[in-house]
Amino acid sequence: MSKRAWVSAIASVLIVCGGLAAAAAIHSEVPSRLEGKPLLAIADESKKKSLKDIIFETQKLVVMIETDDGTQGSGFLYNSEGDLITNAHVVAGAKKVKIKTADARELEGEVIGISTETDVAVVRVEALAGTEPLQLVRDEKAEVGDEVMAVGSPLGFQNTVTTGIISGLGRSFEIEPYLYSDLYQISAPIAPGNSGGPLVDRTTGAVLGINSAGYEQGSIGFSMPISNVIDIAESWSKEPMAELPELEVSEESAVNEADAKVEEFAGYLVTHFYDSLNNADYVYAYSLLGGNWKEGTSYEKFREGYLGTLNVVIDDMHVKDSRDDKATVIAVISVDERVDGKYVLSKYQVTYEVGYENDQLKLVSGKGKAIK
Repeated sequence: MSKRAWVSAIASVLIVCGGLAAAAAIHSEVPSRLEGKPLLAIADESKKKSLKDIIFETQKLVVMIETDDGTQGSGFLYNSEGDLITNAHVVAGAKKVKIKTADARELEGEVIGISTETDVAVVRVEALAGTEPLQLVRDEKAEVGDEVMAVGSPLGFQNTVTTGIISGLGRSFEIEPYLYSDLYQISAPIAPGNSGGPLVDRTTGAVLGINSAGYEQGSIGFSMPISNVIDIAESWSKEPMAELPELEVSEESAVNEADAKVEEFAGYLVTHFYDSLNNADYVYAYSLLGGNWKEGTSYEKFREGYLGTLNVVIDDMHVKDSRDDKATVIAVISVDERVDGKYVLSKYQVTYEVGYENDQLKLVSGKGKAIK
């Protein structure tokens, strides 16, 4: 064999060996590199919704429900047929209810299912048929420490958001005629009007539960896992009740939801006011002021006064007994204020008078003084 033929043969062998080696490397290395998340998943993670986006999208699908006797609560759209899930005690004794949406529409709803054992009901609103509903967590349960937000209309303040965590599991108690069991305990407070609204996962926007009850001694709420009641709700949507059962809500429940004294919720309103300022929602914070306060302070002046405030923390709060349907709230707050181009920590003692105006709780007046 000539020298040239030998060289050619050796080169061919090297090429074949090199190809085999490359194939072996690909076979061993590529699968190991594919064990991580695919590139599309990484791209999707970079487009995660912000908390503000989740709040905005959730609020559009949460409504205020009102009966002829003045009972008020919340509900949320759970399917594309225009059906709302809410608490049974919100619509007890009613067939037709008034629905107020986030975009200020007033619609008519019909109760198509209500339980006498579990505090859940379904209201059909034909005008909402075809609207994309909220996503539900049907099979999994939340865990202690999961971040959540409760959306509803506490004290008549439509589409209010309170945030917290799952602080306990498997809670049970009885408020006749209902036995509440296997509840989420949450650090987000539940006030009258919140009942029936959704408990939402802060990271995904999916509904974890139905806000059902609050504990008046502190910021504690209770929510029914949506997975526990979704089957019965869907059965009513598929086959509405021909006749609704009679249902009487106990005096205890009625007091908790409707006849609460001003002082029970005065502290909640002040906390809600500062939450709005911390979220830079000056328009909403301004709406919580009473008529006389607004007459003496324009919105522009009000907003300008808080533009330099970065964060407000309530260190201590005390609510005095009501008189003439009003209550006094005295609180000590810590504030990060912008002074000469930088933020400094300041402390104030603030005093608010809280009362009802046109059936809505308002900050009638307020004053503060610096604490050295």
